[in-house]
This record gives sequence, structure tokens and C-alpha cells, in this order.
Amino acid sequence: MKTPHLFFPALALLTLAAAPLIAKEEAGDNKLSKDEAPVQIAILLDTSNSMDGLIGQAKSQLWKIVNEFNDAKQGDKKPVVQVALYEYGNARLSVTKNYIRRVLPFTRDLDKVSEELFKLTTNGGDEYCGAVIQEALDKLDWDGSSTTYKAIFIAGNEPFTQGPVVPDKSCKAAIEKGIVINTIHCGDRHAGENGGWKKGAMLAEGRFLTIDQDKAVAHIDAPQDKEILRLSIEINRTYVGYGKDGARGAANQAAQDANADQFSAAGASVQRALTKVSGNYKNSTWDLVDACKKDGVKIESVREEELPKELRDLKPGERQSYIDQKAAERAKLQAEIKKLNEAREAFIAAKAKETGADDTLDRAIVTAVREQAARKAIEFKKP
Repeated sequence: MKTPHLFFPALALLTLAAAPLIAKEEAGDNKLSKDEAPVQIAILLDTSNSMDGLIGQAKSQLWKIVNEFNDAKQGDKKPVVQVALYEYGNARLSVTKNYIRRVLPFTRDLDKVSEELFKLTTNGGDEYCGAVIQEALDKLDWDGSSTTYKAIFIAGNEPFTQGPVVPDKSCKAAIEKGIVINTIHCGDRHAGENGGWKKGAMLAEGRFLTIDQDKAVAHIDAPQDKEILRLSIEINRTYVGYGKDGARGAANQAAQDANADQFSAAGASVQRALTKVSGNYKNSTWDLVDACKKDGVKIESVREEELPKELRDLKPGERQSYIDQKAAERAKLQAEIKKLNEAREAFIAAKAKETGADDTLDRAIVTAVREQAARKAIEFKKP
């Protein structure tokens, strides 16, 4: 059983009913256009005992971590983030599965990632780092290209070496597949080193990081924040739900706005707004604007019963014009937010000089991601 400190997630990254692992990953909405390149980040979270501080950091900082790739380029392609999530070490999970549950396969549905993150709860159990790493290696649908940035982030405060699977073996297997492993120890650095966390990262060419899971995340309020948040709500009105997931998708979008608002003091609501104007925010499975503009879906190919009422009330020849209008409205709002954010970033940069570095989840992961993604020729616009 564990001490009241523990652990992490990022992009991270999220429900807790004990469900069996699925043998292989579902396809999901991970379709890439010819000018997009995948970035795959798997987050392995210990949910044993009281790690609410760390989960809180994950809830508040998920959007900031994803936003690191908003202005990034990999050659002539735009990196798009796919996030997968596991929880482990929770006593409610099946002992026959080594207390491991895959919460999400790789997905671009960032609202779903946030939704699942906010459902996580903690309960005492046994943490088997080697076992959960091996599960992630075997069961997730990793991209086969050597140019793709692929990383696992695993965090906790118990010994890394516990459990039936030797973690050294799993870490070596990961780097052989081109997957970097970053370990995050919540607590004292020396204890993390003695517990095997540093060795695990070294074996998989990753970084060993330590954070204070109970430290408040520093956020600098900017004069532009209020208007950015107002425009973010306006963007929701440009979404046109369709099919079986239309109503659910729109409701979940609003729900994740509200969840981010719970951590507004840590900047989550503003960071989520910035994600919503980026290429990483894609909702083609339920939004007709994204489906038509990003996936090339033809409005005439959508069955009548799957269309929302506002489109069914229009003549077939008028429907594409409606979608085009919503797309134009969204683009205008996105441009306004991006312009506001330029001024916001300048304000924050000036204020940030007055503060020191924070050993919080977002900073730890962002540092590792930038360093490792650069090895795959991913260039970041922002310093």
C-alpha cells in the first residue's frame, strides 16, 4: 500500500470502473491528412492511494502540454498529438491484470482525454511499473515510422522495480521499438534514483524527472484572458453536430470547458481555449464542419436522419453553404484568439522573468517533450 503521495499524467492527459484490457487498439479518429505527422504520447498513471494533487496538475495542465505543438513543424508537416492513457496500481482493478487498465487507446479526441481524466479516482493498491509499460508496448497501436516521436510517461513514488515484469526488460524493449520512456518520480529525487526510476529512463533514452505533486501550479493572469475565454465559448456555436455522436460531442465539449474552468486559477481554461483554435483540436466524428473541411466528407453523403434539424430544414443545395458559413465564423474567431494570444504571450514573457522555474507536471513534461521531439526534426516556434 502506498503513501499519500503519488503520481502523474500529462498531455496528459484520465474512468475507473474496472474494465478488461482490449487486445488491440480501436482505430479511433486518428486519420491524418497528407500534411500532418503523428506525435504519440502514452501516459501511465498510478492511481493508488492519495495522488489527488498530481491528478489535479494533470487536469489543469493537459491543454498547456498539447499546446506546445500548436506552432511546431516537422519538415513540411504539422505534428498532431495522439494521447493514450493507462491507470495502474489501483486496488479496484483486477489482480489478474496486474492492477492495470487501459483507459484510452491513442486518440486525437482531446475532449475525451479530458473527460476521462476528470473521472479518475484513487484507491490503494500495488504498482507494477514494468507490467504497465509492457502492456502499453504490446497493446497500443504504435506508429511504425522511425521519424515519429513516440514516448511513454510513467510516474509514481513507489519503487519502479515492483511487480512480476522486470522493468529493465520492458524499457529496453521500448527503445528497440523507437519509444522513449520518461519516468516521473513524485517526491524526493534521491528516493526516486534509489527506487529505480532513473535507471528505467536511462535504459529507454528518456528523462528522469521529479516533481512536487502538491505544489500549486503557477499561472500569470493576462489582460487578454477574459476576451479569449469569451471567444472560446462563441466558437462552440460554430459546431454542427451530426450522427449518433453529435449531441454527445457537443455536450462533452461544453462539459470539458466547465472542467477546465475548475482550474482557471492554474490557467487551464485559457490553455483549453488556445487548444480549440489549433490543428490538434479535431472533432470530425461528431462535427460536420471538421468532417467536411478536415476529412473531406461530402454533405450529400451524410444520411438525412443523421443531419441536425437546422440542416434537414434546408434544401439539399443550401446545406453546404450553411457549413461554409459556420467554417468561416470559426476561422474568424480562431484568428481573433490567436491575435489576442500574441499580445498575451508578450505580457506573460515579461512577467515570467520575475518568477523562477516550477517543478510541476506541465513544466517537467514540456521540457522532456521539446528535447526529445527535436531529435525527430520537430521544430518549435516558441522558445
